[in-house]
Amino acid sequence: MKEYTEEEMLQLSGIQHYVLCPRQWALIHMEQYWEDNGLTAEGTLLHANVDNPFYRETSGTNILTLRGLRLSSKRLGLSGIADAVEIIPHSEDRMTKAQLLESGKYDMLPIEYKRGTKKISDCDRIQVTAQAIILEEQFKVHIKQGAIFYWQDRHREYFEISDELRRQTEEISIEMHRILETNTIPKSERKRHCQKCSLMDYCMPGISERSAKRYVEESIRGLMEQ
Repeated sequence: MKEYTEEEMLQLSGIQHYVLCPRQWALIHMEQYWEDNGLTAEGTLLHANVDNPFYRETSGTNILTLRGLRLSSKRLGLSGIADAVEIIPHSEDRMTKAQLLESGKYDMLPIEYKRGTKKISDCDRIQVTAQAIILEEQFKVHIKQGAIFYWQDRHREYFEISDELRRQTEEISIEMHRILETNTIPKSERKRHCQKCSLMDYCMPGISERSAKRYVEESIRGLMEQ
């Protein structure tokens, strides 16, 4: 399997954008186009309360929570920061952070924080699965489960890091790199969630190349007739 270099790394958060809409991912991560709306601004504020680059112990338990953990995978070619990773000891014995990590006797639970509610799409689960694959690569552990906390529901969803999710995640990361290498922006396609996308006016979903060409020609003709 190909190993990606540091120069070839793509943003880990981009895999969620890609699953939701490949064109949105390309506009953001290839053309560097971004525009906030109320929903994206709210998400930024919510994450500001989560991304704390310090280790801390979960109150009342011996579970350690790692926040702002830097992740990078040569296998997936993705890098970024995890919202939170819980280190769950196999025993009730009290240990320091260093002792616990050195012992290797723990389970890891990657947790992603999202504004809104649980989605029908697997886009959030695939983002967490990518984090799990990277954590396995970095810490030499096996991760069975992931979690997503939805702010609007105030609920944490647990799910299995299945073989199918792993397969999809690896295939998507390969496709993301292929699109970048070929410099091909996916065509626009109107979807149910387009209305809420902050890039809608720039993307113009549902407008074909032919209709866009006609719009430009008519605009030029109108200017010439003035």
